[in-house]
Amino acid sequence: MKKKNSKNTKGKIVSAAWQLFYQQGYDDTTIEEIVEVSGTSKGSFYHYFDGKDALLSSLSYLFDEKYEELLDTMDMSLSPIEKLIFLNQELFLMIENTVSVDLLCQLFSSQLVTKGERHLLDTNRTYYKLLRQIAMEGQQNGYFKDELSINDITKAYAMFERGLMYDWCICNGNYSLCQYAATMMPMFLKGFCK
Repeated sequence: MKKKNSKNTKGKIVSAAWQLFYQQGYDDTTIEEIVEVSGTSKGSFYHYFDGKDALLSSLSYLFDEKYEELLDTMDMSLSPIEKLIFLNQELFLMIENTVSVDLLCQLFSSQLVTKGERHLLDTNRTYYKLLRQIAMEGQQNGYFKDELSINDITKAYAMFERGLMYDWCICNGNYSLCQYAATMMPMFLKGFCK
């Protein structure tokens, strides 16, 4: 029970922070505002985060919450390719509507220079577990090429998805990430198919 409460507290802080970052910008958001909007305490904030900069890498936590939510709504009769496209579209829609280009740029930047944990690459994240599950299903049901391992499929998909986000960032978000991915992702995923 205590673990669930701690996850809820951290989740509240992360959700409030990213909401505020999107609404008023990273630089103009204070820890006090994050604590107030999250309904937590400063002590709780500092229990989970060293400071506001530590929140930059927490975007992957928010993405994982979205994936957990999508598991409940995803049509399980979809093919593995359709599941991957569904997850990608829902994530990119969330990014377009709740994460500014500047914040996504800061996330990528923080992952490049960090000497600590690279959250985007943490294979214990819900994201990677879900991708492995879909890749395994694709292999077992004969959708994907036999010579591709589950790890090959998972890594390639994650790398392509990050590449789409990175390109969107360096183009300053001047096109729809969702629409572009809706065209490019199916073409990319065809390379996995028999």
